[in-house]
Amino acid sequence: MLLARFVVLVLLGAGLVCFTLYATTGRQRYRELGVRIVKWTVIAGLGFFAVLIAERMATIF
Repeated sequence: MLLARFVVLVLLGAGLVCFTLYATTGRQRYRELGVRIVKWTVIAGLGFFAVLIAERMATIF
């Protein structure tokens, strides 16, 4: 559980760094990488919440 939170936070930080680099340098490569990282962050977050919901449903039933 703690590892999943850590991974999501690291991915968010990496995306933020990429967008900051894009804003300062203007290189398109950093924006594309930032969008890709944010996409995978959303996927990881959805997976994390799916596991939380599945655990909650297992304890109810």
